[in-house]
Amino acid sequence: MPRKYVILLALTLGVIVLDQWTKYLVVRDLTTRFDGATTLSERLGEFYSPAEEPGFRGLHFQPKTHVEVAENFFRLRYAENPGAAWGMFRNLAPNVRGPLFHLVSLGAVLLIVFYFRKLSGKDPAEVWALWGLPLVLGGALGNYIDRVARAFVIDFLEAHWYDKAAWPSFNVADMAICIGVGMLVVDAFVRKEKPEAATPAKAA
Repeated sequence: MPRKYVILLALTLGVIVLDQWTKYLVVRDLTTRFDGATTLSERLGEFYSPAEEPGFRGLHFQPKTHVEVAENFFRLRYAENPGAAWGMFRNLAPNVRGPLFHLVSLGAVLLIVFYFRKLSGKDPAEVWALWGLPLVLGGALGNYIDRVARAFVIDFLEAHWYDKAAWPSFNVADMAICIGVGMLVVDAFVRKEKPEAATPAKAA
């Protein structure tokens, strides 16, 4: 198998596993979703089963605690995002939002794979795209798994400033996407096509 595809598979799967594992831990430790589930298979069944109707505070899984990592600055707190990044389109009707996100997610995956196939995997200048694209792909698939399983994405990382200002909650998949996109921006500058040198005027 060519080295570039080893990188693609390893990094993409690594992001997906880390994303789903951290979300599982958050649901296990910060919500009541697994109350009564005594085995791992039962907990995984609850984790990937369609959620019931929203309850208290509009959440499907009910939080029971949160973790202050850096008081007044950063905490781990369970949150749900039925929309896109930063909650965009969350107010769309479910029968519109669902198909739209499926279409966008699958389109993004196809576009990433198409672009990745065009990389030689041997040019040192491609290193930013070679590692950035799998990060975006893994993050997109990690959040897509959430949407397929329960129609919303689990977020839990919350940066805030004394509860007066807060960045929208995010997760490992979101981090991978942001880092990957940042690397692709760098790639666009590194591999920017240089204009051809002007040809000297022909002698009359």
